[in-house]
Amino acid sequence: MENAYAVLTASGPDRVGIVDDISGIVAEKNCNIEDSRMAVLGGEFAVIMLVSGAQEAVGALMKALPGRGEGLGLSIECRATRAPRGKEEGRPYFLEVVSLDTPGIVHSVTAVLRKSGANIESLETDTGAAPWTGAPMFRMKAHIVVESGQRVSDLRGALARLQGDRDLDIVLKPAFPSAGDEE
Repeated sequence: MENAYAVLTASGPDRVGIVDDISGIVAEKNCNIEDSRMAVLGGEFAVIMLVSGAQEAVGALMKALPGRGEGLGLSIECRATRAPRGKEEGRPYFLEVVSLDTPGIVHSVTAVLRKSGANIESLETDTGAAPWTGAPMFRMKAHIVVESGQRVSDLRGALARLQGDRDLDIVLKPAFPSAGDEE
């Protein structure tokens, strides 16, 4: 029997035990957590997870979650999705951006990625004080996949122009280095 899949998202005030509560409901409904991301942002906890199981089990989980979330002080949504993709077409890269924190950095970088045919597989940002000066610093880390047929050198050129225009430090490196990555 083929597995069914759903994406669960939940958020609410942070407290001890949230992950245990959510994972307990998933296990109780005989479902499996395939992949997840969790974070505390400000005073709020947020999670997104891919769950799988028999069609009936995933259906029961989707039906039970909203009501159970209210009792836990969480806003929970769960919706059906497709099975995870197989091996991605294209070349995987890591991207890191560091600069003084200013509005619009994420948008300007993601616009370049989009135009260059790079798909964002994961993205994480944070801000903090710079050592010694205390200046507000921004950092973005992303795992991207450059589509087959797209030139990495074109992406590098666009990122170099953005780096100069926005005064950013940008590093793009292959996830699996090989001699042919630079084109």
